Amino acid sequence: MSFSSVSIANKSSSSLDRIQNFISVLSELTKFKITFFVSVTTFVGYILHNGKIDLEFIIPALGVLILASGASSLNEYQERNIDSRMERTKVRPIPSGRISSGNAIFISLTLIVSGGLILFLNSIEVFLLGIFTLLWYNGVYTPLKSKTAFAIIPGSLVGALPPIIGWAASGGEIFDHRILAFAAFMFIWQIPHFWLLLMMYDDQYKEAGFPTLSDRYSLSQISKMTYAWIVILILSSSLFFISNISTALLSQLFIILTGLITFYLSFKIIIDKRREIFKKSFLLINSYVLFILIVISIENII
Repeated sequence: MSFSSVSIANKSSSSLDRIQNFISVLSELTKFKITFFVSVTTFVGYILHNGKIDLEFIIPALGVLILASGASSLNEYQERNIDSRMERTKVRPIPSGRISSGNAIFISLTLIVSGGLILFLNSIEVFLLGIFTLLWYNGVYTPLKSKTAFAIIPGSLVGALPPIIGWAASGGEIFDHRILAFAAFMFIWQIPHFWLLLMMYDDQYKEAGFPTLSDRYSLSQISKMTYAWIVILILSSSLFFISNISTALLSQLFIILTGLITFYLSFKIIIDKRREIFKKSFLLINSYVLFILIVISIENII
């Protein structure tokens, strides 16, 4: 192999590495796993009204994915100094120095504008819902996190709105009791989801300067409060039956059975305060919610 061939091969390898690094940084900056799930809940909202899968769902789902990615990037920019003080977050793109603050905000604004324009293609109502969600997340919830450990309660509205966006994109009325029932379920889920995370990384949140529940309550009290919210989440699945989101007996049995399993297994956080138990419960309730989404989506498509 000639010297020139080796040089070309090295340049190609270097270019590939840069591309892979950029993709990795972009994925972390936009919190892709979370934002992808947000677009999935938008898709579920679309299905609940439309009752079928068609190509028109692409616009709201893609718009929400890109807008949420921009909001997440903006959130990382807003919390870059705090993230640098937490062991769990100091490896994120901005505090680790893998991307500059200026480039991060440029990417964020580009994604926000692009996502907003895509949602506008569907309707002005969908666009406004998307912008409201963005403003609530970055303008209300993000700064509120540094002021109160209960910020997640108003902040949970952010996770309840994407399915409403999907519902509206399909032509549904946003105050319809069916989509409000589903949105309520998604709202409630985020509270025990976050509090379990808070218990897993309580010391790190304190070091970063965030107010935590342990400033006011004992670990035993926090565990009981969190479990109470898990129970409320499970009970809220009954709204699917009351609102006729789920009418098939088999689906209802699946929902009830998984609820009972979650109810039983998550009780461990009351009697065992180890971090591993909190982590298992964290994964448990997330799996429970994902299963519910799959069940009601399949039922409404069929």
